[in-house]
Amino acid sequence: MLRVKAGDLDRMGLLFERYHRQLFGFLYHMLGGSRATSEDLVQTVFYRMLKYRHTYIGEGEFRTWMFHLARNVLADHVKKNRHSAHHTDVAEVAESIAGGHLADEGLEQAQEVALLHQALARLSPENREVLVLSRFQEMKYGEIAQVLDTTEGAVRVRAHRALKELKAIYLRIEN
Repeated sequence: MLRVKAGDLDRMGLLFERYHRQLFGFLYHMLGGSRATSEDLVQTVFYRMLKYRHTYIGEGEFRTWMFHLARNVLADHVKKNRHSAHHTDVAEVAESIAGGHLADEGLEQAQEVALLHQALARLSPENREVLVLSRFQEMKYGEIAQVLDTTEGAVRVRAHRALKELKAIYLRIEN
């Protein structure tokens, strides 16, 4: 990113190749499984990386700065689209996991994943964000603390509470 900041814009393609899947996963889970919107927002994040490259100072980890931008893009999207309700498309999740034709075992797994996505969507955005970053993005609590501008202890507590809440929601949906 320091090279991009210095004007070597060709390096942006390398950053995209390295990080677009992580950003997509984060946005996809934060939005409750909206593939098209997540893809659009990934593009917006990379656009903002270019636009605000002068703000990158190179201290800390690049991913932290990138996820700060992603959180801002997500917040802007949510504000802009507050009026439209968002629902997880269970059929889309099941089809994307199994590729269309589901055997009994695949169907059961797809249903469990769909329930998990529904439960995630019902969490508060703050709790969902901590779980997505820690479980799906495999970020360490210290790194998440930097992204969220809080302490590592606070992240640990939020993650524990979020997992507890997710389990309760999942069990309610399942029954």
